Parts: sequence; structure tokens; C-alpha cells
Amino acid sequence: MADPGSRVGEHSTPRNVYAFGLTSLLNDTASEMAYWVLPAFIASIGAGPAQLGIIEGVAESVASIAKLFSGYLADRVSRRKPLVVGGYVVANVVKPLLALTSSWWQILGIRFADRFAKGIRGTARDVMVAELVDSSQIGSAYGLIQALDSAGAIIGPLAALALIGHFGMRGVFWAAAVPGGMAILVAWLGIHETRSVRAKLRAQTLTATDDGHCDAPARLPRLAATPSVSTLRLPGSFYYVLAVVTLFSLGNSSDMFLVLRAGSIGIPVAQAPLLGLVFNITYTLFSWPAGKFSDRFSRSTIAAAGYFVFAIVYLVFAFAPSQLAIWTTMAFYGLFYALTNPVLKALVVEAVSPEVRGRALGIYFFLTSVTTLLASIVTGELWKVYGPQIPFYFSSAIAAASAVLLLLRRQRTRT
Repeated sequence: MADPGSRVGEHSTPRNVYAFGLTSLLNDTASEMAYWVLPAFIASIGAGPAQLGIIEGVAESVASIAKLFSGYLADRVSRRKPLVVGGYVVANVVKPLLALTSSWWQILGIRFADRFAKGIRGTARDVMVAELVDSSQIGSAYGLIQALDSAGAIIGPLAALALIGHFGMRGVFWAAAVPGGMAILVAWLGIHETRSVRAKLRAQTLTATDDGHCDAPARLPRLAATPSVSTLRLPGSFYYVLAVVTLFSLGNSSDMFLVLRAGSIGIPVAQAPLLGLVFNITYTLFSWPAGKFSDRFSRSTIAAAGYFVFAIVYLVFAFAPSQLAIWTTMAFYGLFYALTNPVLKALVVEAVSPEVRGRALGIYFFLTSVTTLLASIVTGELWKVYGPQIPFYFSSAIAAASAVLLLLRRQRTRT
């Protein structure tokens, strides 16, 4: 007898994937309206690169801890929608409060709550997506959601640019409440609950019992409802990917340092939202194709190409030969995100069994974000002591080494 849950998944897949994507678009519109104005706002209240590094590093590390917790929880609960919707609610309630801040530690508190909410919803959402689609289309699904997410990152800076001249930076923060509220509404009404692996197995057990089968066949689903020790282990291929991505993250500091570097060679802070716009256009255009491409070819090779793009971008920012070079390189930077974000998530998901997807994604997000905290703090300190060039050289070298290691993984897989 066919699994009843599979029919539900087949009918709900398009709606859920697009609901996730539309929610991400609206939420990211709100986030990016505030995000690209934040460096200039922090400077206006007397803080600098070191404080920015602390704010962004702490914010991302909090998100990572929340993702780790959310990942373990997502493998155990039967209802994940409350985690996802609750995360969007908290993030979009606190974001407009940036308009009321007068010191950098208040901004730190708001970013703390915002990123914590992101962590809680993020892993649960990615596990739900993995349950919605066939494994041969997981890259495409992540890529589509990422494309819509980054489309919001185009709309957000444009909205900030249109509003900042009339209402100032605080007015931009208040205006972010509009798309944020819409994101909450779409998440609440549009996202449908999926059924976890354990829930499906329990349903099979009940179906077998209700159909009046003898006890012996009915025991098989019951035994399967408790995963074996082997399926709960994380394989070596997962740990290899984890090690490489963690290494890369040591050089992947907050993108706000790119904005500060652009400002140091004369690009006005009022144009910071445009810097976000140019790289997010590329990000949006290539995320879905990159995800689909990874379903047919080596995900490791595609992600390695993204790391090489990152290395080139940071090398150019180290030299900063001209404002034109910065604008051009910023557009190229979007390709790095498109080639890595959806592809690496698909790489992690396919490396582990369905029973531990949440745990694997949670660990992946946790370690990479903790190292991003370290990277942001180190970048801020290196900038303060040695100037802006040294931290960009450092990041470029680490990215190139990480790309080579991903290519070596592909060779190991072939042999």
C-alpha cells in the first residue's frame, strides 16, 4: 500500500517551495533595507570597524548556535512549521527597533535577536525542503528559494536608496516593518507542514495494524520507526565537507567590511545600498541555475569554483585599484554566493541519511558561523593594526586553499 504521506508531499511540494521562496523574498527585502545602511548608521553614532566586527560576529555566532539547536529539534519533532513561522515573527518585530537605538550595544542586542530567530527557522526550513522534493532535485529547490531570497536583497537596497534621502536612516528602519509584516503573513498562511521520516514510518505502522495484517509483518514498520545506529551516524564524507567549509569560513568575515573598504577609497556611504544591489543581481540570476546544474554534475566542483571567485574578489579589494574595479568586482561577488550557498546545503543533505538531516545541517551552520565570528573579529583587528589590505589578502589565500581541498574531495570520490 502506498504511503499516504507521499501523496500529500507530491501535491504540496510546489506550493510549499514557492511559499518558502516568497517568504524569503519579503523577509530579505526587510533585512537588506536595514543591513546595507547599518555601517553608515554605526559610524554616525560614534562606532567603527572594531565595533562592527563584534556586532556582526556575535550576531552570526548566535545564529549558528540557534541553528544547531534547531537542527537537533527538527529531527525529533513532528511539527516544524511553528519553528519557521516563529523565527520570522521575532526577526521582523525587532528589526524596526533599530530606529530607536543610540549606541552600538543596543544595535548588538537587536542583531542578536534577529539572528537568533534566523537560526531557529533556517535549519527547520531546510529540512522541510529536503522532505518535499526528490534527492535528484534538491539543488534546484534550494537554488530556487535562494534566488527569491536574493531577489529580496535587490529590492531592499533599492527601497533603502529611495527612502534614505527623504526619511533618513532611521526612516529606512521603520519602513522595513512593511515587507517584514508581509513575510510573517505569507509564512503563516502559505507554508504547509511536512511529515518527518519518523512520522511517516509511524503512519506505516498504524496503517499495517488497521489493515488487519498479522503481527509479524506489522512489526517491521515498528522496528523501522526507530532508526538503526548506522543511519544515525554522520559519515566521513560529511566531516570532510565540514572541515573544508569551516576552513573557508575563517576568512569569510562580514560583508560589511567590503562596504567599509569601498568607503575607504571614496565610494560614498550613501551608495552602500547600491553595492548590495549589484552583487545581489548576480546572486539572483545564477542561484537557481547553479542549484539545478549541481543536480546533474559534481557539487564539489561547483562549490570550489565559488571559492575561487571569492579569492579573486578579495584580492581585488586588497589592491582596490579604482572605484570602477570595486563596482565590477562587487557584481562578480554575487557569483560566489550562487555557486556555494544552495550547492553546499545540497551537498550536506545528500551526504547523510534522512533521519539526521537536521543534525547535519545544524552542525554545518554552527561551525561555519562560529568561524565567521572569529573571522569578523580578526578582520576588524587586522584592519585597525595593519590597514585594510592585509585582512583581504588573508581571506583570499584561505579561499583558494579551500577550493583546492574541495576539488581533492571530488578526486577521492572518483577513486
